[in-house]
Amino acid sequence: MRARERRTNGLICAEGDLWKDQRRFVAGCLKNLGMVKFGTRRDKMEERILATVNECISKLRSRATVDGIDPLETLHHCMGNLMNDLVFGKVYQEDDEVWRWLRHLQEEGVKHIGVAGPLNFLPFLRFLPRYGKVMESLIDGKLKSHRLYETIIDEHRARREKVDSFLAAFDEEMRNRTDAGNAGYFTRPQFYHLLADLFGAGVDTTLTTLRWLLLFVAVHPDEQKKIQDEMSELLGQRQPGLTDRPALIRLEAAISEIQRLRSVTPVGIPHGTTQDTQIGDYDVPKGTMVIPLQWAIHTDPSYWHEPLRFKPERFIAQDGSIARPEAFLPFQAGKRMCVGDELARMILYLFAAKILRSFVISAPSDACIDLDGECGITLVPKPHRLVFTSRE
Repeated sequence: MRARERRTNGLICAEGDLWKDQRRFVAGCLKNLGMVKFGTRRDKMEERILATVNECISKLRSRATVDGIDPLETLHHCMGNLMNDLVFGKVYQEDDEVWRWLRHLQEEGVKHIGVAGPLNFLPFLRFLPRYGKVMESLIDGKLKSHRLYETIIDEHRARREKVDSFLAAFDEEMRNRTDAGNAGYFTRPQFYHLLADLFGAGVDTTLTTLRWLLLFVAVHPDEQKKIQDEMSELLGQRQPGLTDRPALIRLEAAISEIQRLRSVTPVGIPHGTTQDTQIGDYDVPKGTMVIPLQWAIHTDPSYWHEPLRFKPERFIAQDGSIARPEAFLPFQAGKRMCVGDELARMILYLFAAKILRSFVISAPSDACIDLDGECGITLVPKPHRLVFTSRE
C-alpha cells in the first residue's frame, strides 16, 4: 500500500526532519534522566525506579490472599506512576479520579488501536459503524488527554521549580526557541503528542512484558526456583540492584525468553520505505507501508528450536553468559528501534528482580491459566489470578 503524505506529530508516527529532530531531543533527555551506563545520573534513575518498585511490593504483600489476586491494577498503578514521574514530573495517589481515568483510557486505547489497525490497509472501513465508533472513541480520548496535558503544563509553569522530566525539558526548549524567534518543531501540538507517545509506549510495553513474565514463572515453578536460587547464591541477604544485573543470568534469560515468546507488538510498528527497493523477489516502491512481523521472526523454527516452548536456557551461552541471537529483536531494529530500550531494560529488570526476590508466585489450585492472551496493538494476558507468597 502506498503511504499518503501527511504531517504527523509526536515520535512514533513522525517522519522526516521532524522525526530526526525529536528523536535527538528525546535521546538527550533520556541520557540526562539517567539512561546511561554508569554515574550519578544512573544512580538517581535507579532510586526513582526503586521507589515505585518498593511501593509495588508493599501493595502486593498487603493485598495477597491464598486464593490469589489479579496483579494488573497494582502493577499498572506503580509502573504508570513511574512514567508519570519521568514524563510529567508528577505522581498520583492510586484512587485519584484523574489517574483512574488515565489508566482506563490507556487500556481502552490499546484495545481500540488494535481493532482499528485494518484501517491502515482498507481506509473505507471507517464508514462501517464498528470502526467509526472506535475512531470516534480514539479521537475523543486524544482530545481529552491533551486538555489534561495543558493543565499539567500550566501547573508546572506555575510552580517555577526545577523538575527532571520530559515535560520540563520540552517546555524549557520550546520557550528558549520561541524567544529566539525559531520554535521549529517545538510547538504545542507536538508537545501534547510527544508526551502521549512517551507515556503510552513507556507504560504499555514494559507493563505487559512484566505481566507475562510473572504469569509464565507461576506456570513454570522450576524456572522460577532457578532464578531465585541464583539470586540467593549471588546476593546473600541483600536486595538486587542494577550493578547485579550482569551476574543474574537466569533472570535475564527468562526476561529475554518472555520478550521472544510473547512479543509485545507481534505485528511490529508500521514503517515506510524512503526509496524504491526490493525485498526478496518483490519490488517495493518508495512510500510503501512496511510492517515487520515480529511474531514470525520470534517463532521461526529455523532460528528457534521448539519455538513455542518457554525455554530461558536458549539465551544462556555455553560459557554461562547471556546469549543474544541474531533473530532476537525485542525493541525492533534499525534507526527507528525503540529509543528508550535501555530504560525499559532497567525498569523491567528491577521490577522483576525485586518481586521474585520477595515472593514465590504460583497459580491458584482452581485456576485455568490462559497463556494465549488478547491481541490489540499489543499482546496482553487475559485477566488472571496469581498467589504471592512471601519468601521472608
